[in-house]
Amino acid sequence: MASVLAPIASWIMHVISDSGYLGVALLMAIESACIPLPSEVIMPFSGFLVFSGRFEFLPLIFFGALGNLTGSIIAYFAGIFGGRKFLEKYGKYVLLKKEELDKSEIFFKKYGSASVFFARLLPVVRTFISLPAGIAKMPFWKFSVYSFSGALIWSAFLAYIGLTLGKNWQNIEGYFRNFDWLVLAIILIGVGYFIYRKIRSKK
Repeated sequence: MASVLAPIASWIMHVISDSGYLGVALLMAIESACIPLPSEVIMPFSGFLVFSGRFEFLPLIFFGALGNLTGSIIAYFAGIFGGRKFLEKYGKYVLLKKEELDKSEIFFKKYGSASVFFARLLPVVRTFISLPAGIAKMPFWKFSVYSFSGALIWSAFLAYIGLTLGKNWQNIEGYFRNFDWLVLAIILIGVGYFIYRKIRSKK
């Protein structure tokens, strides 16, 4: 796996170094358009460039989230106009597996519109959640707000890690999984609040 990811990571760093904020936005858009580039490399490396003085933190997370939103909108409309059958037939050409679409669709059906926000904090599902949102014809304005908000948090989180690690930003590859519990806690709190609101509204 490392031998596969190494040239991808090298290419990502090359694009960001040459293209600046627009490169960050482009790469994050590709990731959210169901072509799984690792945001866990894109944003921490960009955070390192904040550390080195190349980037500013706030514009960086804005462009990261904007890129995520752009790619998500592309996937959203693919879901609306293509539908499930279209995605199953042609998704393989952008590395979209049926199992990944299934997971995203189950997650969306289980948690509704709020899943578009919370999925931005989860691996795998975050890349593909826009497709079931489009298939379900979720209101576009709500989809956009939830997508941008979740992407903003994710971009800030990863960029801050890169900024904090400084020259050792690449250590995130070995230690990133240690943050899974934190992501899980955020998801559980959000889902718990959602269930609480549903129960209270019924009463």
